This record gives sequence, structure tokens and C-alpha cells, in this order.
Amino acid sequence: MNRLTPVALIAVAVSLALAGCTSDSLATDYNSSDANTNYVSPDGTTKTIAVADRGAPVTWSGTTDRGDAVSSSDYAGKVVVLNFWYASCPPCRAEAASLEKLNTSYSPQGVAFIGVNVQDTGPTARSFEKAHGVTYPSILDADDGAVKLAFAGKISPTAVPTTLIIDAKGRVAARFSGLITSPSLVATILDATLAEK
Repeated sequence: MNRLTPVALIAVAVSLALAGCTSDSLATDYNSSDANTNYVSPDGTTKTIAVADRGAPVTWSGTTDRGDAVSSSDYAGKVVVLNFWYASCPPCRAEAASLEKLNTSYSPQGVAFIGVNVQDTGPTARSFEKAHGVTYPSILDADDGAVKLAFAGKISPTAVPTTLIIDAKGRVAARFSGLITSPSLVATILDATLAEK
């Protein structure tokens, strides 16, 4: 009969104890209420804005992680989903597959998905996109925050992740503050926004 030596038993016990106690520092920051971390926890709310209350169109522009210049005028007449994210953001990683699935479903209907990377360089953003199967482009907004600032005072993306649905007139129709936990709710709002055209 094979018996474990006392040293082997201790090694197994220590490794099990460490496995149970070790945590991902990103996940710890995500769950932390410590104001000194770099992660700003969103409140998880979804806000929709009635057509009559949307105000003026928001104009924005930037350069994608692929080096292409893009602006709101490139998407005139289209519904746009803007997702504010960065690679080391745990909920951003968690929602990437859901957003890509929505992109696949809605791009044939003319909806444009665009990421807005608020922290990373082009290579880091592209590496994330490749690892998570994200096919839509992302604007690199880390240097000047121009895209984020374009929405200031309207319905700001104050936390990451934040996802905005922009109507065909360039106005914010909805904001998801935090992890997309219900892709079906995003789909419902996209359907309603598309029907407005």
C-alpha cells in the first residue's frame, strides 16, 4: 500500500491552503471598497433616456488600436454601441464574450460596436481583443480621454466598464454602468432603438 510521507502530507496541505487563500489581485480590487485603488466600481444600473429627453447629438473622435481615425460622423444614421473598457479590468473581461455575441447578432442590422479603451496601448488592446475573440475596433482614449470627455455632462461613462447605446441621431439612448449581466436587456434596448429610425 502506498502511504504518503509526513513531508508529502504537509506539502499537500500547504498547497491546498494556499490555493484557497490566493486570489487574483484584479478581482480583489474589483470587490474592494478601498478608495485608494485604481478601480472605480460602477453601480450596476441601466439608464434609458426617452427620445424627447436625449438632447443634442454627441460628437466624438479618436484613433483605433488598428491606427484608423474614426468619428461620430462616420456612423451618422446608425445605432452605435460604445463600450468603455481596459484590459486588466475584471468585469471588462467577463463581459467581452457577451458583447461580441451581441455584435455578431446586430452588425447585420447596421449596429456598430466600438470599444473605447481608457487605459491601454494599442498592442495591449489588440492582445486582449485576440484573447477574448473581440472583432470590433477600439478607440485608444488613454492619452487625452477625448471620447470620454465628449459625454461629460450628458450621461457620462464615469466608471469602467460602461456601455452606451447611441441612437441613429447620435444621442445617448441608454447607459449600462458596470458589467453587462443581461445581454437580453441590451438586445431589447437595441431593438427599441433600431425601431426609432
